[in-house]
Amino acid sequence: MPKKIRQQNPNVCPRCGAIVPSPKKTWQLVAPMPDSDGRITITVMGAYECPSCNYKWRAVVSKMKVGGESIEIEGAKGKEFKLTSEEKESRRHTVIELDIKDILEEE
Repeated sequence: MPKKIRQQNPNVCPRCGAIVPSPKKTWQLVAPMPDSDGRITITVMGAYECPSCNYKWRAVVSKMKVGGESIEIEGAKGKEFKLTSEEKESRRHTVIELDIKDILEEE
């Protein structure tokens, strides 16, 4: 059985080549096993319908790898965004710890 030719842009109709602005429906698929870096892959799928020829197809809208030390988001057009642990550390807030004894003594 021959392999399907994979399209780069999921918004283009495979039959007539018309551009579809957005999918009619989207849903998420979560991978059951993490990759070697300990990240879970979340794939966002979309169901499209061509306005000119009424052809329906499914395609990957985006993929996200979450967990471990970094987060990767890959869009439909191949654009990638990475957030590493160094950037996460700069976004951390200070933690304030309170003792119940101190609060009760003040009253």
